[in-house]
Amino acid sequence: MDVTNLENTTFLLSPLFVALLASLSVLFLWLAITAFRTPDDVDERLTAIMDYSSSKNLIAEEETAIRWKFLKGILFHLLKALGRFGPRHNSEKIDQMLAEAGNPAKLTALDYIGLRMLSAIVLMGFSFLFATKREASGETWLFILLFTVVGYMLPSFWLRRRIKKRQQDILRAMPDAIDMLTIGVEAGLSFEASMLRVSVQWDNELTRAFRRAVVEIRLGEPRATALHHMAKRSGVQELRSFVAILNQSVQLGISIVNVLRSQAEDMRQQRRQRAEELAHQATVKMVFPLVFLIFPALFVVILGPAVSLFADLFGIVGH
Repeated sequence: MDVTNLENTTFLLSPLFVALLASLSVLFLWLAITAFRTPDDVDERLTAIMDYSSSKNLIAEEETAIRWKFLKGILFHLLKALGRFGPRHNSEKIDQMLAEAGNPAKLTALDYIGLRMLSAIVLMGFSFLFATKREASGETWLFILLFTVVGYMLPSFWLRRRIKKRQQDILRAMPDAIDMLTIGVEAGLSFEASMLRVSVQWDNELTRAFRRAVVEIRLGEPRATALHHMAKRSGVQELRSFVAILNQSVQLGISIVNVLRSQAEDMRQQRRQRAEELAHQATVKMVFPLVFLIFPALFVVILGPAVSLFADLFGIVGH
């Protein structure tokens, strides 16, 4: 073997050369990992930016919520102050109406009276500004008085419409809800657990009333009293009858499953009867658009050319 080859072989096997190769391998591996981590660093920077923007959005939303709470507090204080000047002889009836409407915006009777006063003042102010552009007369003051009365009555119209809509939603949801109650009780759940299950399954006016009744029962209210309060807050006669029959069956020791099954069948029958009644009313409700909207257009299309012909004919005869 040549001396030069022997020296080269010895150098390749020397610890210094092996250490140099190991160092270069670690260096290249670190560079490769750094190069491949560049997109991750970009993603991390983008995530940080997004987190910063989302935190800014959260701060903006919190500021908006604080401002709204502040304005809402001022508005409710104004309503209470105005409500003290309004008539309060029927506050119990107003409380009942607000309960039947689902306690919109958590208004009290005093707040509702103040809302009517505020609506009357606002419309009176607008009508007064509009009337000042004209000469003052009896018609002007009558116009202002009319708008003031309309402003005072607007919250009443809104509340009655909300009550009617809520009662219709409860009536529409009752058959399916009682069916679910029957299935839950037959499956072995308690009546309160079945009510809670129905309130979790759906979200409507009836299930919200169920949820509140369950909360009252868990707070120590007797079940019969909680159900009675629920029916009274709804203002729906069908729900009141259902609660009365249910409480009476519990007092008499009748199986609640049989009562629920019979009540579910009655509710389905009543829903079918209401649908048939609405179908019969449709023909009566179609009279007005037919007589005043559709028939005149048909007469114009059909008799229009004939009218021109008769006009020409009578014109010729006249000459």
